[in-house]
Amino acid sequence: MFEGEKTRVFWWGLIIFGLALSGLFATLWYMFIFSYGYDYYWRLFTPLIFGSIVFLLIGLYMMKSGVRKEKESQT
Repeated sequence: MFEGEKTRVFWWGLIIFGLALSGLFATLWYMFIFSYGYDYYWRLFTPLIFGSIVFLLIGLYMMKSGVRKEKESQT
């Protein structure tokens, strides 16, 4: 999927993807550890979860578009 020359866009996308993934994991971790059965934690953490998922998709798109394909020579 990511075969070819990696450009600067790929590496920035990888950084965004990694930070969003760690943010999503931390949000879900704190939500499940500190919820103690309260229902309002879902409403409190929903924007963070949604934002992390959006940044995961943005980082994945940047990684996909940041790979320069090598042209095949037709001989």
